[in-house]
Amino acid sequence: MLDATTIRGFASGDPVATREVYRQYARLVYVVAMRVVGSAPLAEEVVQESFVKAWRAADGFDTSRDLGPWLATIARRTAIDVARREKVSRRVPLDDDESATVGRVDPDLERSDDVWAVRHAVDQLPEQEREIVRLQHLDGLTQDEVATRLDMPVGTVKSRSFRAHKRLASALGHLRNGGDDV
Repeated sequence: MLDATTIRGFASGDPVATREVYRQYARLVYVVAMRVVGSAPLAEEVVQESFVKAWRAADGFDTSRDLGPWLATIARRTAIDVARREKVSRRVPLDDDESATVGRVDPDLERSDDVWAVRHAVDQLPEQEREIVRLQHLDGLTQDEVATRLDMPVGTVKSRSFRAHKRLASALGHLRNGGDDV
C-alpha cells in the first residue's frame, strides 16, 4: 500500500509519485492484462497503455480510495480493447507455438489479481453489509456473535449477510469460472 502523500502526489501529477505508483502496481496491471490477452508482448503493451490512461485520469481519482482496484479496472478495459484490436488485425492458428503459452500465469500473481477483485467487491457493499461480512470472514465470528457485537437481532444479521453474499457472488462470478467470462 502506498501512503496518502504518494497517492495525492500521483493525483496531482507528481512524477516521483507516479513512478512509485508504477513500481507498486505494474505487476498487478500485468497480471490483469495477461488474464485477458494471454500474451506477454500484448500484456506489456496493455501495462503501458493502462498507466498512460491512469496518469491522464489521475486528477479525477478519489485519493481516499485504494489505487489497486481502480488501476485493475483500467487494465482490464484496456486489455479488452487491445485483445479486440489484435483479434481483428491478426488471426493466430490454434496450433501456433504462441498459443501454447496463452493463459499461463504465475499462480501467485493470478491470486493477487483475485485478492484485488475481492477487496474491491467487498468495498462496494453497503456499510452495514460490509461490516457483517468482515466480522464473519475476517474475525471468524458466528452470526450470533456478530449480532451481539453490532447490537442487532440475529435475523437482521442473517438477512444482511445473505444480501451481501448474493452481491459478492454476482460481482465475483468470474473468479468461480476461472476468469473466462471477461
